[in-house]
Amino acid sequence: MTQYPHLLAPLTLGAITLRNRVLMGSMHTNLEETGDWGRVAAFYAARARGGVGLIVTGGMAPNREGGVFPGASGLHGGKDIENHRRVTDAVHAEGGRIAMQILHAGRYAYGKDCVSASAIKSPISPFVPRELDEEGIEKQIADIATAAARARAAGYDGVEVMGSEGYFLNQFLVRHTNHRTDHWGGAYENRMRLPVEVVRRVRAALGPEAILIYRISLIDLIPSGSTWDEVVQLARAVEAAGASVLNTGIGWHEARVPTIATSVPRAAFAHLTARLRPEVSIPVITSNRINTPEVAEALLADGQADMVSMARPFLADPDFVAKAAAGRASEIAPCIACNQACLDHTFAGKLTTCLVNPRACHETELIYAPAAAPKRIAVVGAGPAGLMSAMVAAGRGHSVTLFDRAAEVGGQLNLAKQVPGKEEFHGLVDWFRAEVARLGITTWLGQTADVRDLQGFDEVIVATGVAPRDPGIPGQERALSYIDVLRGAPVGKRVAVIGAGGIGFDVAEFLVAGGHSPTVAPDLWRREWGVGDPATSPGGLADPAPEPPARAVWLLQRKPEKPGRGLGKTTGWIHRAALAAKRVKMLGGCSYDRISEEGLWITRDGQPELIPADTVVLCAGQLPERGLADRLAAAGIAAHVIGGADVAAELDAKRAINQGARLAASL
Repeated sequence: MTQYPHLLAPLTLGAITLRNRVLMGSMHTNLEETGDWGRVAAFYAARARGGVGLIVTGGMAPNREGGVFPGASGLHGGKDIENHRRVTDAVHAEGGRIAMQILHAGRYAYGKDCVSASAIKSPISPFVPRELDEEGIEKQIADIATAAARARAAGYDGVEVMGSEGYFLNQFLVRHTNHRTDHWGGAYENRMRLPVEVVRRVRAALGPEAILIYRISLIDLIPSGSTWDEVVQLARAVEAAGASVLNTGIGWHEARVPTIATSVPRAAFAHLTARLRPEVSIPVITSNRINTPEVAEALLADGQADMVSMARPFLADPDFVAKAAAGRASEIAPCIACNQACLDHTFAGKLTTCLVNPRACHETELIYAPAAAPKRIAVVGAGPAGLMSAMVAAGRGHSVTLFDRAAEVGGQLNLAKQVPGKEEFHGLVDWFRAEVARLGITTWLGQTADVRDLQGFDEVIVATGVAPRDPGIPGQERALSYIDVLRGAPVGKRVAVIGAGGIGFDVAEFLVAGGHSPTVAPDLWRREWGVGDPATSPGGLADPAPEPPARAVWLLQRKPEKPGRGLGKTTGWIHRAALAAKRVKMLGGCSYDRISEEGLWITRDGQPELIPADTVVLCAGQLPERGLADRLAAAGIAAHVIGGADVAAELDAKRAINQGARLAASL
């Protein structure tokens, strides 16, 4: 008897029956752009082998002007069809099903040839799109239909037409971007003509048996977005035009509301899918911040959707479905929605991977092969670097002993999980703990390992992490470290935080929240971010109504620039906006003169200034904790130094985990 009867139930879409209700949602990984189609095939085949019901590829451009960036992958016939056939064959060989997403970027295309409904520049692109005339619109429709026909020729089981997130079809739908006065603009019946005609033509190109997914925007989260009545009207029209299933899209890329970051509550938008479901007769898929089989099962059991889309969880663990089906859910590597190795990489033009799973998109070159000659390996430090190296080494057959002076595994992840909006780190630490036990790793916790404890091992890995840097500020004995604060030290009502890197921002969020996290309270989160009801407000925007801050906080840095510039490419704006909403004063160009009973004395713009703080918190950087490594070297014992002990860089778990995995794979 399965724990997830709804999730694992088959679903028939037209002539095709899927083995379960799990969709691997579309993600652009930049894999296709490498030109290594064996690598692309290996990535998707691993997910099919792991049991997912239906895979949707990253977005494929139907033509040059519709590509997200110049040279973006598409399916243009000839050799392209042969390349894509390698992918579909690999997926089908594993018993899977796969659909190709057709994505026309419209004004989001990062190129001077971009086109749209009207010549209105996007705030996230430097290019003004060309307004399409009648002939130009027909060309786009024809190109999308041709891409669908080529997808079938390449062996895809169907296509997903991308109609949400503010891309091309979405741009025709709303007055925000469609200022036309012809029969492609004005009244909603005209504005929805393009997506409906695209679906009709794509269905004709696919034939009656293939799957046709339409990705529909349920809430745009932009001014002058779609109303709920318009969403329903479009859904019914798209169904009549030939769609097999509706997939959920949430928010435009330019929206100032987060939709998939870790601070967004789990399943925060599923109520909209539940509202749409009775309005149509085809299945509806829910999405966004669904990352465990328990959450997915509950959504289906409650009738909120017919199918569940999870994208990044399949970067974290390609065997997500197989583990759930086998009653091994505790072994699923959790997606923590950090964006650090997936979206941040994608938007920087790098190859996508995963903080939790460095093998994601590297399946053909990072291989955890059984060890030819098992060794006795000591790992000192049970933070992310040490844990990953220990797990990979043990999984390969080595005998591993893990040491840490703390009484529990996790290292500074145990501090991160105290920060409001980072609750997913609890699950990450739980997974590490469970895997250490499952893999039979010997643990020596709550005691400090030294040279004599490490003699006799074949390999020693030092992952002792970082120590806070001493900023050398007169009077700093009055201050607290970020470690003190996140471990619960009493803090006053007025706080100066020294250091505006990632840790400084985390501490500031911890201080202003006062123990109340919107991430675990969806109604509070919606109020704070101004997420309303598209039935009463076009686009679903409301006036943000954040809770008053628990404390007055100043966030300070030495660099003479706006604090937060070094935060994640796709999440930094969220942290800056969240603190601004809590009236945190963020100041750059500060030199720290002294800490006194009155507060923190600084100099800024050449002028002395008092920050009247009751508490000063030091977040002034870290240094590698290399004492053990140096002592081992002096004793003639070779050691591998990884993670923060190697390079201290804002508690960079992504680099630490990747480094640990690659080292352990090589031993």
